[in-house]
Amino acid sequence: MENPQDIFSSNGGCLSETVIEKYLVESKESVSHVQLACSMQDCAFPLDGTELCIWNTKSPSHQLLILRGHHQPITAIAFGNKVNPLLICSASLDYVIMWNLDECREKVLQGLVPRGTVVGSLLGKVLCLQLSPDDHVVAVCAGNKVFTLDIETQAIRAELQGHLGPVTAVEFCPWQAGTLISVSEDRGFKVWDHCTGSLIYSSSVLSAYPLLSLFIDAESRQLVTGCADGQLWIFSLMDEHHYRRVARVDLRKKTETFSTRRLKSGLCSRPEESQLPSTSVLGEGEQVEVTFPLLRLAPCHVSLVPNSACGCLSSENTQCIWIGSSVGLFIFNLANLEVEAALYYRDFQSLSIPLAGSCALRNRTADRKTLCLLASLFGGKIAVLEIDRAALVRAQPCPGLRQSLSVPASSCVLPASPLYLGIAKEKSTKAASERRCAAQIVMKDQRLVFHSKVRSSGYASAPHVTMFSPKTNIKSEGKGSSRRRSSCAREPYPMERAVPTKPGPQVAAAPTCTRVCCLQYSGDGQWLACGLSNHLSLVFGASLTGTPAVFSGHDGAVNTVCWSQDRRWLLSAAQDGTLRVWSARGAELALLLGRDMFSKPIQSAQFYYIDSFILLSSGPEFQLLKYHIDTCKDEMKRYKQKSKSKLICRLSTTGAVDMTSLSAVNDFYSHIVLAAGRNRTVEVFDLNAGCSAAVIAEAHSRPVHQICQNKGSSFTTQQPQAYNLFLTTAIGDGMRLWDLRTLRCVRHAFQRHPSRGYPCGIAFSPCGRFAACGAEDRHVCI
Repeated sequence: MENPQDIFSSNGGCLSETVIEKYLVESKESVSHVQLACSMQDCAFPLDGTELCIWNTKSPSHQLLILRGHHQPITAIAFGNKVNPLLICSASLDYVIMWNLDECREKVLQGLVPRGTVVGSLLGKVLCLQLSPDDHVVAVCAGNKVFTLDIETQAIRAELQGHLGPVTAVEFCPWQAGTLISVSEDRGFKVWDHCTGSLIYSSSVLSAYPLLSLFIDAESRQLVTGCADGQLWIFSLMDEHHYRRVARVDLRKKTETFSTRRLKSGLCSRPEESQLPSTSVLGEGEQVEVTFPLLRLAPCHVSLVPNSACGCLSSENTQCIWIGSSVGLFIFNLANLEVEAALYYRDFQSLSIPLAGSCALRNRTADRKTLCLLASLFGGKIAVLEIDRAALVRAQPCPGLRQSLSVPASSCVLPASPLYLGIAKEKSTKAASERRCAAQIVMKDQRLVFHSKVRSSGYASAPHVTMFSPKTNIKSEGKGSSRRRSSCAREPYPMERAVPTKPGPQVAAAPTCTRVCCLQYSGDGQWLACGLSNHLSLVFGASLTGTPAVFSGHDGAVNTVCWSQDRRWLLSAAQDGTLRVWSARGAELALLLGRDMFSKPIQSAQFYYIDSFILLSSGPEFQLLKYHIDTCKDEMKRYKQKSKSKLICRLSTTGAVDMTSLSAVNDFYSHIVLAAGRNRTVEVFDLNAGCSAAVIAEAHSRPVHQICQNKGSSFTTQQPQAYNLFLTTAIGDGMRLWDLRTLRCVRHAFQRHPSRGYPCGIAFSPCGRFAACGAEDRHVCI
């Protein structure tokens, strides 16, 4: 055998601040499909087949610990979970050997040959090893069986049978000592009680490709398994969930989306030698099919990364995992199901391994770096990489934030702002309206007859009979007024109130089968407005009792209803292309905007800036309208509409794509408007500056059909930061929670609820603690 100095080369040169190839070794036999292992300071891999080579990162490159004892090629290696003593287990066709590294190093210093303890023999071809959290039991995956071996007695505790293919990965449950989970090439996973040797749960066939990797997240109590085709399956391990599926993620599509965002974001730094791993290495007309076998899953402690280095990634309560594949390493967020960072081997020209056949990952808490052990897919090269997590996250694309965004207004209105122009004209309009109303009142008080005496027959004489005269001198005790005051008194909404589970009263909106297109409660919670497909809008009391008020006039299905902040007006928009503002008390039409004012039908409409404007979307643009409603009644000219509106500004989406949803806050002053486009983007507009502030590309896999902001309630008080959260939903892609400050998805929820062909609505609770979404199976998920 060659000396370690000859075969082990050091490459301390910095490829970039993100990744450094520390050392490189080449084995005579390929280890592309061998389970490698890393600890905090050690890396273990087979060398020349039968030798177990261990390199300590604190030691020089030529100081290697080589352990001999196997007569067949080593196929699996695993470190123990305890630091003192640090155990390592190796397996081959002949033996399963347990080594104590501290004792082995002492024997080497004494000039003796280190020896291990054989805990198993002739079990078959071992593909995976895993030690229990207390290092008392080792799970050995040989063929389609899982053996649990006692390390102290070297006895077989249990032999778990049931898989139909070779077992590829196994993990012990951290919070349940006797539970073991295994995945296999039969494309399913099984949950075992290894103390009794019994099967607890067996999944169905998950994919058409074998399952290769497994990870159990103790914090979220979720099981994550990866397939050979790049599919990532996530299941809940909570007792009440019964191993239900949480999500299925296609890593190929996620990386494509991630690369698209990286190309569209030109403001973020990238590694110096970074380039997309595709066109630069291919000739014209050549095509390559890149596969994404998920070789290894490991925890990634993003919370240890400094906040200043995280950029757009919020490190608070972020649950991430490392995903090692044949083409690169990825940091995957289990909360929002997004790729947070990507490191492609081909992006770094000086890396010795462009395609990996096996890998191992381990986080180091001392210097906040990650050790990565790679084995080449072709040949016998083995490389040790040191990855700076902070630099990797910092180099990732982030949305192009031109300024800090906040839903609550944090600055005064600029003189050139469209909001300033609308408010400046409001005072003069109100003054003119008051003068006009005062003039009409004066005219009504003028006499119509100018004679000194007017006498009409029949009215000057006393009545012949005593007619009924109402009693008008009754003194009111004030009970009615106190009742009205008490009904309007606002009681604080209890923040600790639980989720509503009991159904309330049910009422039919129409005698025939009529679809309810939209719903909205008034700000005080006393009235419920709904738009129907039969061209009507109805207003019910909060108790849904009594006869509803009917607002008729549209010639199409009403797709939007909106209450004003003072609850005096109700806005409705329909598919007939018109927008109407009604008096909520008398159900009378106060303002009509015809279809000739808009190029395309109105998609969304609402009051904005505490009832100062009307905000509506039509086609690829949204319009900001200043309106005036004339409340003075003239019975002689009821047919003439004196209410009016004026266009203040209009803004179009990037790329001039049609808008699918529009949202803004009306209960308090806010300069932010959110718009969703048919190109699956969410665009943020700042009306104080009168321009687009940011664009979120690839917000969903399909166009967003609703945006819902946390607008709060007058009955509750929330933290100012809570108003920066908003929800989006798309058909077949569930619901996502976003943070406007970072423009990142912080949680991908309700992916299981059936919404595959029909757009279902979403809503925030008044306290901001809950989110609700509809489903096609007539259920509401909260």
